[in-house]
Amino acid sequence: MKLHVFASLRFRSKMTQPPDSAEAAEEERQQVEEVEEAEESKHGKGTWKHAAFHVATTIATPAAYSPLPFALASLGVSSLVGATLATWYSSLLIASLWKWDGKKHVTYRHLAQSIFGFWGYWSIAFFQQVASIGNNIAIQIAAGSSLKAVYKYYHKDGDLTLQHFVIFFGVFELFLSQLPDIHSLRWVNALCTFSTIGFAATTIGVTIYNGKKIDRKSISYGLDGSSSSKVFRAFNALGAIAFSFGDAMLPEIQNTVREPAKKNVYKGVSAAYGIIVLSYWQLAFTGYWAFGSQVEPYILSSLTVPQWTIVMANLFAVIQISGCFQIYCRPTYAYFEETLLSNETATSRSSLRNKLVRLVCTSMYMLLITLVAAAMPFFGDFVAICGAIGFTPLDFVFPAMAYLKARRRRHQNTKMYLSLLLLNFAIVVWFSAVAVFGCIGAVKFIVEDVKTYKFFHDM
Repeated sequence: MKLHVFASLRFRSKMTQPPDSAEAAEEERQQVEEVEEAEESKHGKGTWKHAAFHVATTIATPAAYSPLPFALASLGVSSLVGATLATWYSSLLIASLWKWDGKKHVTYRHLAQSIFGFWGYWSIAFFQQVASIGNNIAIQIAAGSSLKAVYKYYHKDGDLTLQHFVIFFGVFELFLSQLPDIHSLRWVNALCTFSTIGFAATTIGVTIYNGKKIDRKSISYGLDGSSSSKVFRAFNALGAIAFSFGDAMLPEIQNTVREPAKKNVYKGVSAAYGIIVLSYWQLAFTGYWAFGSQVEPYILSSLTVPQWTIVMANLFAVIQISGCFQIYCRPTYAYFEETLLSNETATSRSSLRNKLVRLVCTSMYMLLITLVAAAMPFFGDFVAICGAIGFTPLDFVFPAMAYLKARRRRHQNTKMYLSLLLLNFAIVVWFSAVAVFGCIGAVKFIVEDVKTYKFFHDM
């Protein structure tokens, strides 16, 4: 709207002066049209269904499903129920802050800046980068593991290692990275959402099948080891739970949705959580029932028969991860584009030069992620540290604090506000503790794994 007013005033000021030539008038008209087109392109075009696809793709990944039985074995049922309710509530809080001050904040960090100022911007920028980079390292390890499992099914004596498949996946993601924005991924993410359902259904079914084949007397549901090892395992599981429900991209997703954006995102988030609850809880309970406290952090690693169904689950996993990876790398790409292309007009951004700049930036990003994933393929550890340091502040702590500060002036003396104050304060305190303890547990296990395995170990 501001651009329209600016353009019209600028055009009128020119009209009050005698035009030097017809060419000058034509040039001014083209400038006004360019500004209007740029403004129009910023309006979201997605429906609530598209929002549901994006939200489900960012949260319900195979990498998020896989640690749930492990976390359930370490923390109990209350952790699963509490995380589900808290993240759904937090997502609705963030969605409700759309244009809270009358302005459109198109990214998470700009929303934080509008509420908390300079430190809000850079804090969210830091946590979002930790979440997106850590998430993409973890899910690239998961994708490589799934591709390797499919390869070994057809070539049992094959020479390709996990590192080869991590690189293959990285090359494919570099290709998808050339798509311009999240909205351009809507059909990719629709396929990923159906793959999420396929992965969950297949994995749940195969887990039950494996559980029945195992001698049930050999399954233990108690945690082994010393008291300190149990404590650190619980800390690690806290980070894994935060990772499993992580969604650090909701404002970016909301920017792709048409008006009324709040209502559409409310519907999209609720629909996505319907899928998440039905699939998350079933897989967590069946995985824990089937394998007890010995369940692997990546659930597919615990499955053995029938092999063809495990192959199918792994293929679903790779398809879903390919879309999730793209959504989480977009904040980094956006930062590069804002920095390197800040002096370019809306028209010139489609030039060959800027496409080359994008290719170079995305190539550097993919090289970094692929190198770390190949060198340190410790899936469970990256899940935990990413959840503790990245997703916990973004998905639990910040939404509660931001909502209270943004709505304080309007609802300060109402009973509803006081109730929300108590609830949000409890969420901030509890999940701040989760972030600290989860980080401690994750770092401890990473140190132990580095001592046990060599770099570029074929897991």
